[in-house]
Amino acid sequence: MNPIVCVRIHASQFPESVRGDLLASLRTRRVNHKFHYDSVKQTQQWLALHQAYSPTRNDADCQAVYDLAFKAAADKVKSPAVHVVGLGCGGGQKDTRLLKLLKSRGRKISYTPCDVSTAMVLVARRTALTVAPEKKCFPFVCDLAAADDLPEWLIPRRPALARRAEASERRLVTFFGMIPNFEPRLILPRLASLVRPCDLLLFSANLAPGPDYAAGVKKMLPQYDNRLTRDWLMTFLLDLGVSLDDGRLRFSIAPGAAGLKRIEANFHFTRRCRVNVEDETFAFRAGEAIRLFFSYRYTPDRVRQTLARYGLEVCDQWITRSEEEGVFLCCHSEGRTLRALA
Repeated sequence: MNPIVCVRIHASQFPESVRGDLLASLRTRRVNHKFHYDSVKQTQQWLALHQAYSPTRNDADCQAVYDLAFKAAADKVKSPAVHVVGLGCGGGQKDTRLLKLLKSRGRKISYTPCDVSTAMVLVARRTALTVAPEKKCFPFVCDLAAADDLPEWLIPRRPALARRAEASERRLVTFFGMIPNFEPRLILPRLASLVRPCDLLLFSANLAPGPDYAAGVKKMLPQYDNRLTRDWLMTFLLDLGVSLDDGRLRFSIAPGAAGLKRIEANFHFTRRCRVNVEDETFAFRAGEAIRLFFSYRYTPDRVRQTLARYGLEVCDQWITRSEEEGVFLCCHSEGRTLRALA
């Protein structure tokens, strides 16, 4: 393996942009989720948390659901080559399983692991290189929520080049475990802009089980309150000089956008605290809170309705027996219409 790795970094993750987002997080008392993946330490904490609690690592039924989704997506790829674009790639384990399957079908594979964390992108790249050629792996660091020009960098710019790419190479975009941590109205227009009519999208969502949506969300609340999650979330504040004795981290259910509910983690200050970032000071009073994290819970119907508002259509879905996670194979609604007319 080459000891030198070329990683493209979008301006949304340049130091001045990151600093501005950090200051905005402290001013608004709403932490941008990307700051939980900012350091190597946080990346390792998240990977340990994922290893311990993710159903895809510990639940055979959930693994089988993803395998079914991967098979269905692979069945739809008829081109000789396929390019997997992993948006929010994390450690790259799911993308690598998909790449392995595509390769076993005789497809020439290429991979763009895309994440807000440079460390995470490098982990995903290393994982994918067990099946993908090094020269066909293109690590890309960006903030999906802030980068409004991603199609320029992830889609061929010239129409003629794009048409040739569509004919010889199918593109499969993955968006695993990401939608819970974004406001739908912010991230879904950007996701839709990256899915061309000829592309496929594999999308996963955390679900609220059972027929009663509110009761299903409440059932999931205890899964978030554990030591590894607390350690991971608190690292952001501890690195800024906040002490564990300055307050208490609490998990709760809150209303979100479009009639959805989400689980939130808020740190409630029990005494005065000051946070200094270079030449700026942020004062927190006793009784104030800062939101560290939120996670939307969906249902299959709510996923379909939410995606449809942005021109994305669910073609098939696979739901775990626990009804706590689902994988959805999607396409651009324009693409489905064009294929029906062909």
